[in-house]
Amino acid sequence: MKIFVTGISTDVGKTIASSIIVEALEADYWKPVQAGDLDNSDSHKIKIKISNNKSQIFENSYKLNTPASPHLAAEIDGIKIDLEQIQEPKTNNHLVIEGAGGIFVPLNDKDSIIDLIQPEYKIVVVSRHYLGSINHTLLTIEAIQNRGFEVAGIIFSGSENKATERIILDRTGIKFIGRIDEEPYFDQNVIREYADLFRENLLKM
Repeated sequence: MKIFVTGISTDVGKTIASSIIVEALEADYWKPVQAGDLDNSDSHKIKIKISNNKSQIFENSYKLNTPASPHLAAEIDGIKIDLEQIQEPKTNNHLVIEGAGGIFVPLNDKDSIIDLIQPEYKIVVVSRHYLGSINHTLLTIEAIQNRGFEVAGIIFSGSENKATERIILDRTGIKFIGRIDEEPYFDQNVIREYADLFRENLLKM
């Protein structure tokens, strides 16, 4: 499987969700565009949080210095992001691909994160509970579907909110993969526990 992990906004838990999926499937990981935190990038975080010895972490296609929207971070670095230079790594393993921010985060003057999605990708949306998250989740899902893609599953991040989760699942009919609760920390043991919980649902996508 090739699984594309996106979120309804920034800082909703995509990297934690990605680490759980990587660990559950012993999958490889690739983040095409990293903006900022190059010494503690999402790729670094994944490597630290997984414990299997099969997963391979692939290099970013673009490493940008400024923690900002990729189009702006690239401009500050004096470059322009070119989709043709973002080449999916070759692997015989499952591959988890993590986006940056939400699906309409701009990469350049005309392309956005959603333009990285390929027809064969299984898309997982990470939704975090906050005031307005229902709207952001439904908009994200509808936008993906309007491009002709299917959303394979949804992961909720944060403390349980039954009313929010019910309305999202009822309105979309999307498969619920699991919930990542508010944890005091996420280390290899915690990630492995979630991986065991999520594995069956991930394999059924």
